[in-house]
Amino acid sequence: MNYAREISAILPARWPNETNGRLLLFAIRRVAARGINDAHVANAFMAHFGLAYRRPLILLRALMAELSRVSERKIMVAPCCCPRMTTAEAAVLASVSHGIDNPHGAHDLLCDTLGVDNCLGALSSAQALCQAFTDLGRPLRNRAD
Repeated sequence: MNYAREISAILPARWPNETNGRLLLFAIRRVAARGINDAHVANAFMAHFGLAYRRPLILLRALMAELSRVSERKIMVAPCCCPRMTTAEAAVLASVSHGIDNPHGAHDLLCDTLGVDNCLGALSSAQALCQAFTDLGRPLRNRAD
């Protein structure tokens, strides 16, 4: 068995190469696994953003709740310790990081990931989360390809 090939099939994308993207990926994984009130996510955001952590935390929770509500497919999420991303994780990170610059592309990417025709609520949450990161001096620059 070639385990490297199997892992790259399940986890095709490398994780983000910048700190803000890795924080967002960690938060998405923790919220997906433990729920929107996970204390580790709140602690990580507090350490990263300081006293202004509440805005991105609330917006992350809103995004995850909206993704869960709208999705017609299961969204595969890797464990927090995994240094690679699933296709769905990469799509969500790309939608968040490019939602303001390219809203049509981000919407199409979210729709494909969620298996729906329209997900404007999820797109709006992704854009707001990206704007919160940017406003607090922690912009989401890119995603790992």
